[in-house]
Amino acid sequence: MRALRRVTLAAAVVAAALGAFLYLQRTEPAWWARLWFPLRYDAVVRGYGRIYKIEPALLAAVIEQESKFDASAQSSAGAVGLMQLTPQTARGIAIRTGGSKFVLSDLDNPDINVRYGAWYLRHLLDKYSDERTALAAYNAGQANVDRWRADHEGVQFAETRAYVDRVERLKKIYRRAYAKRLGYG
Repeated sequence: MRALRRVTLAAAVVAAALGAFLYLQRTEPAWWARLWFPLRYDAVVRGYGRIYKIEPALLAAVIEQESKFDASAQSSAGAVGLMQLTPQTARGIAIRTGGSKFVLSDLDNPDINVRYGAWYLRHLLDKYSDERTALAAYNAGQANVDRWRADHEGVQFAETRAYVDRVERLKKIYRRAYAKRLGYG
């Protein structure tokens, strides 16, 4: 009898915890979103958002998706830092933004990495005049997006479609969860 009560009590506790978890996942209050999606370097994100006229929540979403706010992140493809820039892309940005010398270790610096990444994202937003297309180019490369557009095709990589959808969802989460820290409130 006691064993049955314990099992029943344990099942009730598990069911309540699961129900609460599912409710929080579905309703996603701001405090819950902040637990799952932390924001770091918010002054850098706000500052370069303002300079390059990019919504800070969009910059935060790209950083979350690219590196989970890990300034030392490195991909197998050679992308580095918060915004996962390749050395080749960063070198081009450094030259276009008035730099005379590029050093790979610059990409480990959150301020430089976000500055270059924000500049590049602004370039893509200006080139494509559409946020989703710009995000696709950030993920898949401009050459791929240009080819898809020339062939009147949509995004051809499932990974890139998922990336764009995820960044757009994260943008909404960051806008809501960090309204004041990102300068919305």
